[in-house]
Amino acid sequence: MVGMIGRKLGMMRLYDGAGRSRAVTVIELGPNRVTQLRTTERDGYEAVQIGFAGNRKRINRPERGHLRAAGVEEVLTVLQEFPLEGDSFERGQTLTVETFTPGEYVTVSGVSKGRGFAGGVKRWNFRGGPKTHGQSDRHRAPGSVGAGTTPGKVWKGQKMAGHMGSEAKTIINLLVVLTDPARNLIFVEGSVPGADDGIVTVEPGRRPPLKDYVAPVLHVAAPVVEDFLAPVVVDEDEPATEAEDAVEADEAEAAVEADAPASDASSAEGSDSEAVGESSDDTEGEAAR
Repeated sequence: MVGMIGRKLGMMRLYDGAGRSRAVTVIELGPNRVTQLRTTERDGYEAVQIGFAGNRKRINRPERGHLRAAGVEEVLTVLQEFPLEGDSFERGQTLTVETFTPGEYVTVSGVSKGRGFAGGVKRWNFRGGPKTHGQSDRHRAPGSVGAGTTPGKVWKGQKMAGHMGSEAKTIINLLVVLTDPARNLIFVEGSVPGADDGIVTVEPGRRPPLKDYVAPVLHVAAPVVEDFLAPVVVDEDEPATEAEDAVEADEAEAAVEADAPASDASSAEGSDSEAVGESSDDTEGEAAR
């Protein structure tokens, strides 16, 4: 088993099968491609080169030619070698997160977060100078950095202010809590060096797998509401059901009821006009007499 290259996504909490809460780091692990094989006859050692699609979007022509020689058309911007331990690989082979199983331990390496130029108190946890007896500007000063005559110099590696962070760090023996091959995710217990979206490598750990470990079960996300609100397509040639016939009958009855008041009103207007005509005829007859 060899290591793999992935991307740190963040941290969350999971409950394993025994109900224990575990703080985990989510890593998008793979898919990786085998881009080159090192052999003892040609290179003097045995190793396998793994490629992963990093944060860069483009590669130059020599890199593209190197990938095409391995039968890889993808843009793989992160390449790293891992020593072989009896395993056999082929150029262009795909490696997935299924290489690791829940309950075993892994070693994760990455580049820690950069903190810029930091003082001795923040970088090395110096105590600082006294805050009394007239010391007004020595609260965070480094203090002495060496003797005078002997040795008469500052030793290399002396702890001082300087660039903090952005260093290669390795955390050993992190428990694999869960793997999600469908999304190429691996959940390891504990923290992992680097910021979110940083590149990390995951290798087999030194400790034996955890016995009687029960992995947690991820809950499937609820379906989207819009899926249930999609319009239903009805075939016109399909015969109507009893429910559809009942609905059409109700609509026809409602239309008849809506037309009934209008006809009553028109008949009432006709009778009124006839009564007015008769009264006008009687008036004209009396006037002629």
